[in-house]
Amino acid sequence: MKIGFIGLGKLGLPCAEVVAQKEHDVTGYDIIDVQTELVQFKTTIQECVRDREIVFVAVPTPHDPAYDGSAPTAHLTPKDFSYDIVHSVLKEANAYMNKDQLLVLISTVLPGTVRREFVSLVTNTRFVYNPYLIAMGTVAWDMVNPEMVMIGTQDGSETGDAKQLIDFYKTIMENNPRYVIGTWDECECIKVFYNTFISTKIGLVNMIQDVAQRQGNINTDVVTTALAQSTQRIMGPSYMKAGMGDGGACHPRDNIALRYMAEKLNLGYDLFDSVMNARERQAENMAIEILKYGNRIKFSSDSYKPDVEYVDGSYSLLVQHYIKEHGGWIVQDKPSVYVRVHETDNIPEGDFIVFDPWRTYKGPNKTIGYGNTRHS
Repeated sequence: MKIGFIGLGKLGLPCAEVVAQKEHDVTGYDIIDVQTELVQFKTTIQECVRDREIVFVAVPTPHDPAYDGSAPTAHLTPKDFSYDIVHSVLKEANAYMNKDQLLVLISTVLPGTVRREFVSLVTNTRFVYNPYLIAMGTVAWDMVNPEMVMIGTQDGSETGDAKQLIDFYKTIMENNPRYVIGTWDECECIKVFYNTFISTKIGLVNMIQDVAQRQGNINTDVVTTALAQSTQRIMGPSYMKAGMGDGGACHPRDNIALRYMAEKLNLGYDLFDSVMNARERQAENMAIEILKYGNRIKFSSDSYKPDVEYVDGSYSLLVQHYIKEHGGWIVQDKPSVYVRVHETDNIPEGDFIVFDPWRTYKGPNKTIGYGNTRHS
């Protein structure tokens, strides 16, 4: 195939070269002269995109230099990435491309950016968002051995554009990756939350290291290895479905108690406070959303998990607390909204709206699938 790469930097050049090594015809453009024997270097975007079937945009979305993490940033005002380079490149590429060509953005952006900032710039050609999971130092290998390939389209459907991109990737992949097709916004989320998931994981295990150092009589590796080998709940797909929050006699209580430990050991930070604050704000957010559909609310259960009567640490009761705090009533008869607490809870037919945090309820009632705004 005839492939173009706009941006031949730390990401674009290794990717362009590995595509060329797979016997595709590859052109490339950058604002500086790039020495490469595999890619046909062009001095303008117009030359780079001419007659190309697929054009990848691999330009930076830089942050302010003070925000790269090599110096303290917690005291700084939060800032988005800069999208000036992407804006400029998309406008120029669009001017020289047509509907027979596919323009593919792989640069990292925050959720909502493509829809808000970029799609209005691409009017002459077709467009998908396709961020990469790539680490510096192994870019070429990661390009053809990805854990998954994310392809974002306007409505998340497998369009002809998505299929064309998948067909291309099948010619270069050395493994057999998953292909995840979602909206532009969903793919933006997958990319950035994949990275921050790793950051969170590292922050947690390094906190164990700090506790070991301050507490004494602890070998960090014994603790982290035991956790790493726990595949039933920790290292695996368990607890990766959003819905009602954490509850029970152990989890909330342990996090609250560990706040005391963080203060006692003078760690200088408290992840547990952030976890519990997030839990409470998430419950309040859900309560506020429920009240948009009525103020007489019935919950399918007060328990913290299915098929038990225990209410210790119940997230259902926490959401009910915020329902009442924001002016709603918890009722048993004639509800306006019926909240499905557990995914297995059956909801009787009635004159009410079903509010389903699990997004799986199938029934005759009007249903609000909390967390699915794709079709709203």
